[in-house]
Amino acid sequence: MNPDVRLVLYSRAGCHLCEVAAADLAELGEPFVEMDITSDPELEMEYGDRIPVIVLDGKEHGYWRVEKERLRRDLAG
Repeated sequence: MNPDVRLVLYSRAGCHLCEVAAADLAELGEPFVEMDITSDPELEMEYGDRIPVIVLDGKEHGYWRVEKERLRRDLAG
């Protein structure tokens, strides 16, 4: 994974909320990496009930929905 990318979106295929979250992140214009949790049992155990999960700088920022204003503020800070 690129160390310059601050955002990670944990998701799974066929997840409508994941698609919405990816579109919201793309709209913000900040680069992000999307990772499908189904290929990793540890990620599935950690995030399976809460996807999509947004991680900023290695820490969980939120799940289910992107809080755009909060995320913009935290990206700037």
